[in-house]
Amino acid sequence: MIELHLSVADLASTRFALSPLWEVTASVRVLRAPDEHALHRRWVGAVRDRLRRIDLRLLRDLVPASGGLPAFLAPPPSTSTPDIATELAAMRSLGHDRIRSGLDMLATTPAIERFREDPDAGLERLAAVVEAYWEAALAPWWPRIRTLCEHDLRYRAALLAEGGARRLFADLSPHLTWDGTGTLRIDTPRWTIDQTLGGRGLLLVPTVFGGDRVHSVVAEPWQPTIRYRPRGLGMLWRSGTPQAAAGLAGVLGATRASLLAALGEPADTGDLADRCGISPGGASQQLQLLLQAGLVTRHRAGRRVLYARTVTAEALLEAAH
Repeated sequence: MIELHLSVADLASTRFALSPLWEVTASVRVLRAPDEHALHRRWVGAVRDRLRRIDLRLLRDLVPASGGLPAFLAPPPSTSTPDIATELAAMRSLGHDRIRSGLDMLATTPAIERFREDPDAGLERLAAVVEAYWEAALAPWWPRIRTLCEHDLRYRAALLAEGGARRLFADLSPHLTWDGTGTLRIDTPRWTIDQTLGGRGLLLVPTVFGGDRVHSVVAEPWQPTIRYRPRGLGMLWRSGTPQAAAGLAGVLGATRASLLAALGEPADTGDLADRCGISPGGASQQLQLLLQAGLVTRHRAGRRVLYARTVTAEALLEAAH
């Protein structure tokens, strides 16, 4: 059991954020034990081949299948919606003592020992691996993940505004309880911690790959952080529906609406042409228009160029349901 004692100052400083770097760490765990994460089966199937050309040994050594994780892998974000480059810059700036204390949590491997001997070089190697992993496994899906998490943050902020801490924590996770007098309890068999936050405030971060449990960072000097499962996660990997495409057809045109709905997962021009029953040339022309409008992004995966929906497109499809 973890018990966190929050003062009025801590509650006043409670904030929300997203963390793409944490999703890297959590998703590596999903890939290590996919049978335990049936919800993400479609994503696992889509990214496995894309990751074969990336050397992930360092990430796997740093992210064990179970147990605690070094906090330096995903420092609590300092802004509400950082991008991956911002979070990697924060990670690179960490001091050697924080790196080594995190490494001490892990089983020793040649890669871990090399990291411990030269933390600066180790951080650069780690950042390079994370960047490659991000582009292959998460960047094409990030608009969808971000849209889901932003919906959750707006919902939580409304609860806090309407009913204060009692209302917020009552709905956050079954593993959390708020006693109404300033103590937040996290039900976890792994740790026994009793800590006063001392005005540092609390950071709440939704995580799509974190599973059903609550993940916490409570050790100083980090800002106390709770990562939790967002609402609507079961709908994360759904494809766009014919109803959504029909709802957007009058605005975007039938072909472009159909292409957006078909981008349930990143795909190349040929795949999309087949799904939508149009010629590859026609699909390419319409995708260029969607790209110019900021509704799709383009990523290279080996010899293929994959398209994915942006945050704006996800919001449009959500509204059209």
